[in-house]
Amino acid sequence: MLGITRVLASLVVAALPWAAGAAPAKVMAPGGPGGGYDAAARVPLQVMQQAGIFTDGFQVTNKGGAGGTIGLAEFINTSKNDDNAIMSMGAILVGGIILNKSPVSLDQVTPLVRLTDDADVLAVPMDSPIKTVADVIAAMKSNPGALAIGGGSIGGVDQVAAGLIAKSAGVDPRKLNYIPYPSGAELVPLLVSGQLKLALSGLSEFKPYADQKRLRIIAVTSDKRLPGVDAPTLKESGVDVVIGNWRGIVGAPGMSKEGRAMWLDRFQKMHASPQWKQTLEKQGWDDAYLAGDDFAKFLDQEKVRQEQVLKDLGLAK
Repeated sequence: MLGITRVLASLVVAALPWAAGAAPAKVMAPGGPGGGYDAAARVPLQVMQQAGIFTDGFQVTNKGGAGGTIGLAEFINTSKNDDNAIMSMGAILVGGIILNKSPVSLDQVTPLVRLTDDADVLAVPMDSPIKTVADVIAAMKSNPGALAIGGGSIGGVDQVAAGLIAKSAGVDPRKLNYIPYPSGAELVPLLVSGQLKLALSGLSEFKPYADQKRLRIIAVTSDKRLPGVDAPTLKESGVDVVIGNWRGIVGAPGMSKEGRAMWLDRFQKMHASPQWKQTLEKQGWDDAYLAGDDFAKFLDQEKVRQEQVLKDLGLAK
């Protein structure tokens, strides 16, 4: 009788939606190691482990390039109907899909949560003659091709921000010498060595190096000054541009209702945890939590907004 009871108990546990996730999570990061998408993939799962919310471990696959669409394509092709598979994503991927005329889209995945908003910063080498946003604009006006600007993928937040700054100064954004890189971590040595004259990336990627005096932050793209950063906003500097790099998580194509509910429950608990609040402060991320249907609605609106911005900048037709 005891044996039958154990069998019945095991069947009940197996039927629970939470049991479906009792294995390491498969996490796709559509960017290079050390970059923003990598952190967006790893850090939430690490917090879940610390808070005891999800302790079965996780495996991250990095697949950068083409604005994140290469990673998205692999995720869609290898994760169908897998309740245990998730992917980090964000504003850059939305633009990447438009610019690369990607055969895959976010309509094929399962929207879960928007987690953070990471303000962009403008950084220069420590010994650069460029000290202010006014100096950047002067350099753009003088010879936009001579100002080597590094940032993330073509059409991403970094390039859009650079383009909007140029547009505000009356400079054709298409004349900028913008050089894309898979992750912010790859920009730092090129900026420190002077190969790049200016770089744009998320605060979380550049602040550690600014604190080490390896580069200098001259402006932030947020609507208000950022704690711990001695730099003005673009608006303070006379450039009416506010832009951020939001990031979130989507689930696999065909994820079940039970799997979606499982992950939404985990992220809700994570978002409410003191460990997550500490992480936001440590990383320099703004809390931008939006879950489930609300996130799906935001995504639809974001696709329309970004397509119009990219057209305005001459990056899309």
